[in-house]
Amino acid sequence: MADSLERAKELLDEARSSFAIRAYDSVIVLAYSAAFLAARAILFKDGYREKSHECLIEYLRSKHKEIPEHLLQELNHFRLNRHGALYDVRFRPTREECEEAIKFAQEFILTIERLV
Repeated sequence: MADSLERAKELLDEARSSFAIRAYDSVIVLAYSAAFLAARAILFKDGYREKSHECLIEYLRSKHKEIPEHLLQELNHFRLNRHGALYDVRFRPTREECEEAIKFAQEFILTIERLV
């Protein structure tokens, strides 16, 4: 659990570094991955392991009402953006989207830290 949160913070730092060099696809992938690892920490705390990214979000929505809905919506939004960055040759994240991804991941990690 603690390892997952620590790795989440490391990936968030990597996202910030990628932002500085305008590696925007990497920012999207890393920021989402950071949030995803934080989400897994709460799943591990509950005694489960993740089977799918989408199911993880639904689990958090149904079992952890203390997580604000807007954060779960953003987690899903950035899940889709991550997919775009990895698999859609037309996907081009903007600087603003990357700033939002980093800001979201930071808020999400802090929220999960308080719960575990």
